[in-house]
Amino acid sequence: MGDNPGDVERTLEEQIAAYQREFQDLDPQVEKIVSALGRLNRRMNVAYGRQTATLGISNAEWEVLKALVLSGAPYQMGPGELAKRLGLTPAAMTHRIDRMVAEGLVTRERDETNRVRVNIELTGEGREKWLEAMRLATVFEEDLLQDLSAPERTALGEVLTRLLKRVEQAQPDAGGRLNDLD
Repeated sequence: MGDNPGDVERTLEEQIAAYQREFQDLDPQVEKIVSALGRLNRRMNVAYGRQTATLGISNAEWEVLKALVLSGAPYQMGPGELAKRLGLTPAAMTHRIDRMVAEGLVTRERDETNRVRVNIELTGEGREKWLEAMRLATVFEEDLLQDLSAPERTALGEVLTRLLKRVEQAQPDAGGRLNDLD
């Protein structure tokens, strides 16, 4: 953040007060929850990005590795299926796969049983990067939740899952990654 007052993010309370000044129908409790979730998501993405950067991969590459691991052994998917899972255009997926093949994280091979189909498969190096990212994420996540008791963690998980399901039902086309959240 810079030295200019406009560069500093307002506290949640300041943000809500400003919103209420301009929009009197605002429910401050709802706004506090939604704003806190948005800020938490943004900051967690930054933290994860810093962690994956130390491993020499981007968050975007991490998403591909994760999708391949979630597909189960032999950790392969078609590029179209990957693109759909990640909410990407085929062109964007091709560009991402090109980088990852060059980095040795995945391979791109024709399916021997169907020569039209291409398979993207996780390499040993890609799996090691995924495992190391998981190790780093686990430490970060445990630290994040350290002040919550086991019952609080359970309750928070249940509440957030209910909110997520509501959004998924209301916005089923909201950008991929809907099939791998169950």
